[in-house]
Amino acid sequence: MRVHFGPGVVARLSDELTDLGLRRALVLCSLEQVHTGQTIAQALGERSAGVLAEARMHVPVEIAQLARDRAAELGADSCVAVGGGSAIGLGKAIALKHDLPILAVPTTYAGSEMTPVWGLTEDGRKRTGRDPRVRPVSVLYDPELTLSLPIPLSLTSGFNAVAHAVEALYAPDRSPIVSLMAEEAARAMIEALPEVAADGSNVDARSKALYASWLCGACLGATTMSLHHKLCHVLGGTLGLPHAPTHAVVLPHVLAYNQKSAPEAIRALSRAWECSDPAGRLWETAGLLGLPRSLGELGMAESDVDRVTAEVIADPYANPAPVTRDGVEALLHEAWAGRPPIT
Repeated sequence: MRVHFGPGVVARLSDELTDLGLRRALVLCSLEQVHTGQTIAQALGERSAGVLAEARMHVPVEIAQLARDRAAELGADSCVAVGGGSAIGLGKAIALKHDLPILAVPTTYAGSEMTPVWGLTEDGRKRTGRDPRVRPVSVLYDPELTLSLPIPLSLTSGFNAVAHAVEALYAPDRSPIVSLMAEEAARAMIEALPEVAADGSNVDARSKALYASWLCGACLGATTMSLHHKLCHVLGGTLGLPHAPTHAVVLPHVLAYNQKSAPEAIRALSRAWECSDPAGRLWETAGLLGLPRSLGELGMAESDVDRVTAEVIADPYANPAPVTRDGVEALLHEAWAGRPPIT
């Protein structure tokens, strides 16, 4: 895949279509990003097949079908996904069905643009898969497009990205190269987020966060997911919890759950964050940044713990520590209440 990075790089999007032999792109975005999507469509001129501002969290199947139909009606031979995981996920749904190549213009730190992972939600259940057809053919990282990303969303999106690096460090198919990338990604993102929080218009801080996001996404694309992502997929698909804030709440607890079973990962994160307790460091960082720290405040009822646990146990992802009913229930009760993670 092709990756372009730097302030103003989105201006070369039309040239990128030419270089890839593409003629007409449908611009995908969420309603919140419609202004950016329209600006990009206008810049593409005749190369734009229009703007579809229908992206939703967790990619509901009905929205995916709408997007597939619209792309076919307009004769698009490609999609430009502008935004975060919702827009890029919608592009992946089209690619999965119609083989249309995706160009991604990320404006958050979700990292989905670097992976062959797709996800669709139907009847309250989110299913995921991997397919090389859904990996974007080109990614344009322009930090100037992230300047308008609200600070709270920037910070939770950054925690979402860190989750990719953390799980890559103890994935069963990890490699020395990916581990190096993951350690650097975790270091850079945790360093960048307080700088973004202090001044959202700081292009250097935004660039550092995008750099970390790129590394985090590449790690996710190269490895399999574990308990953290499984929990977040169930919490999002089943309960409709907001994607990035859910990652921010759950990650310290899952890292604590796995700490004794993943010593190499813990050593890497301890180096990256200059600490002896990475799970505790994440918890403290979330607090300092004012992020949500309980699933209860995101809208989950404590009575949902049994339901979520059952879905996780029914189809668990590979994980360094055994995924047990008692263990997952205890983790979820702590995360629901917003108590510090138990290491």
